[in-house]
Amino acid sequence: MTAPVESYQIYAVTAGILFSMGLAGLFLCGHFFKKIIATKILGTAVFLLFISLAKRDFVEFADPVPHAMVITGIVVAVSAGAFALALARRIWNETGRSTFEDSQ
Repeated sequence: MTAPVESYQIYAVTAGILFSMGLAGLFLCGHFFKKIIATKILGTAVFLLFISLAKRDFVEFADPVPHAMVITGIVVAVSAGAFALALARRIWNETGRSTFEDSQ
């Protein structure tokens, strides 16, 4: 008889899949916007992994430190994403390019 799958195990596997997708998108895509989205997916995977690894016990409460780190990380990730999008738009306005490839 096999043990039932816990929800934190599903979250951890999902975090691994999302991390792999984000890493592949970061290395394989050349467009700035796609790289920013891939980075956001990577961050989401890390947040999900932190939550899935938080200490759980039916007697005690959940460990609040990983949850506080994730909440703080979400705020920083939103700010960094907005800055990256503004920077990508500025690069496009200045150079007319939307990729890292050299067009010379």
